[in-house]
Amino acid sequence: MRIGLLTDGGYPYATGESRLWCDRLVRGLPQHEFDLFAFSRSADQEQQGWVRLPDRVGRVRTAPMWTHEEDARHAGRARGLTGRIATGLGRSYGRRDRRRFTAHVTALVGAVCAGTEIGPDSGGAAAESFAAGLYGLAELARERGGLHHALRSETTVRIVESACRAPGTGRTVHAATVPDYLAFVAELERALRPLSVDWYDEDGLGAVDLCHAASGGASALPGLLAKRFFGVPLLVTEHGVPLRAHYLAPLEAPRGAPVRALLAAFHGLLASEVYRQAALITPGNTHVRRWQERFGADRSKLRTVHPGMEAERFGAVGESDDGGGPFTLVWIGRVEPAKDLVALLHAFAEVRRCEPGTRLRIFGAPVRGGEGDTYLAHCRALAAQLFPDEATDAHAVGDNPVTFEEIGGPEVPDLVEAYAAAGVVVLSSLVEGFPISLVEAMFCGRATVSTDVGAVVEVVGGTGLVVPPRNPRALADACVALLRDPERRARLGAAARARALELFTVEQNLAAFRGIYLDLAGHAPARWVTPADLRDTGGPPRPFATPPEAHVLGDLLPEPVAAGAVSRVPSWAIGAEGVRAGARGAGDGDA
Repeated sequence: MRIGLLTDGGYPYATGESRLWCDRLVRGLPQHEFDLFAFSRSADQEQQGWVRLPDRVGRVRTAPMWTHEEDARHAGRARGLTGRIATGLGRSYGRRDRRRFTAHVTALVGAVCAGTEIGPDSGGAAAESFAAGLYGLAELARERGGLHHALRSETTVRIVESACRAPGTGRTVHAATVPDYLAFVAELERALRPLSVDWYDEDGLGAVDLCHAASGGASALPGLLAKRFFGVPLLVTEHGVPLRAHYLAPLEAPRGAPVRALLAAFHGLLASEVYRQAALITPGNTHVRRWQERFGADRSKLRTVHPGMEAERFGAVGESDDGGGPFTLVWIGRVEPAKDLVALLHAFAEVRRCEPGTRLRIFGAPVRGGEGDTYLAHCRALAAQLFPDEATDAHAVGDNPVTFEEIGGPEVPDLVEAYAAAGVVVLSSLVEGFPISLVEAMFCGRATVSTDVGAVVEVVGGTGLVVPPRNPRALADACVALLRDPERRARLGAAARARALELFTVEQNLAAFRGIYLDLAGHAPARWVTPADLRDTGGPPRPFATPPEAHVLGDLLPEPVAAGAVSRVPSWAIGAEGVRAGARGAGDGDA
């Protein structure tokens, strides 16, 4: 099969959350070919370049979502063709196209304004109006170009103003002012940029057998259009929920309540349309699955596939009898407010009162930006205040029981060594998706104490202790219970490793998607081609590899038909003549 892998801010770039998972998927399924369709999210990401791509990756098309077409010509990098924001060569729309544009934007924005009042379970008229406007704008962009200029026009602002003031809209949206209209129009244009890339042709998404979106949101939009224009089935994988991330992400600039409400309604309607059109949806955990069901995903389309992680690198620690530092707590992750290290430090103060010899080692680096550095400095200051340097006697040098370390130093050269030093691994987060650090600790056979957020309970099962978030006393009590019971720690650690090896390895993830790809292709309707396509194609057969029908003796190709007529020969039969000829030759030799 030829898979069109759709990414947003990840693979094939050297940075991004989905990079490792996508790379493992592409390398782990050598029987398939992959075409990459990737959006970049910043100039810095593009400057860092790509990871080394395997040979089975055919074409790569990229499109920057962070700039306009004037800069895109210089910023984009691709193997094959480079995506770009279409401009229509600067042409303004004619009267008929202006009417089309106005009608489609009115339908889409009207649905968004209605969605702010009726919420994600609305469906019905609002969802139909949103879909009609979305696909109408996509067709206009494909035929005429220039969509992003039109979306930033005064016409769009006036449409948004009329929709916000229409009867039946909520109070929040009804109170919007001109700055709110302008801010929403700018965000709407940014969100709809995927409609204007030049991927929607027979050499792009029309040439793939299956579109696989590595996340929802912007990366799934090309998949929606590939299904709309070419009938290509869409598979959506979400390890997190873009809509949830939209709700929780800090705002780059202050926005009023009307803008936030409009954006939330837009992303909710887009998520619902993606889930409605997808042939199958593969959430990475049950927490994600609940969000998807909340926004209209059909349960019959949902299949949970946990993200695969490499277990081999942790094998030496996990299989050893060394239980780590008997009185050492270890925390590993990104230093940011959502990880709630403040609560962890207060909990550790309680642990020290019960077990004075305990140490806490914090491994991590602050997230990029001033907020991460500020939070790390705050945590260091709090640790110094709660735990002044202690000495065993009057002649010894004082030492703080809390250390902030970065992996890669002389004492801890790699991640495995950090987990090996732990008696108990702690997670204190307020917000979490799929807890990677917990899975890594489980591979290492370490007992864990974690807060009940995100997919933590689903991952840990009964192999670790789980406490409520924002509760330092409960976190401290759980840590003390494990520190005082080495047999229980060893028992939980062994059970955790067995559970992780069963559910969270790369092998189980690849096996799941291998079956999903074949199942979706087997149920997809045949896509017919013309006789000229059949006889002029000199390349190999179109994937879906070579189906059993191609080995039937005799000629499946039809006699030439009238010009313009369509032959009822499926696309997988292209190039199959050589296969059938070989089968006939083998049969003659046996006779």
